Amino acid sequence: MNENTDTTQDVCGHCRHKHTPRDAGEQKSLQSRINRIIGQLKGIQGMIDDNRYCGDILIQIGAVESALRSLGYVILEEHMMSCVAEGVQQGDMQMLLEAVELMKKLN
Repeated sequence: MNENTDTTQDVCGHCRHKHTPRDAGEQKSLQSRINRIIGQLKGIQGMIDDNRYCGDILIQIGAVESALRSLGYVILEEHMMSCVAEGVQQGDMQMLLEAVELMKKLN
């Protein structure tokens, strides 16, 4: 793939990439959040292996759900401020409809 090729599609034809890449700080912050979530999930796995009390496990599951939702809102904000804003500036009003559908999926 040469550098002048549209990067919205990957080799598979279904994958899309941001036109404006995340900066290193954003990448690091997102990766840090994801690593914490992975740690929480491994903790839940350990609790199940250790036959821990169901209520304690459910509390941890709630914490993971909250962390994932929070990550989703960070990504959504980034999407609105970059991808959607750029699309609308270029006259692509379909981006607004896509954003609304994505918001619905987070709930």
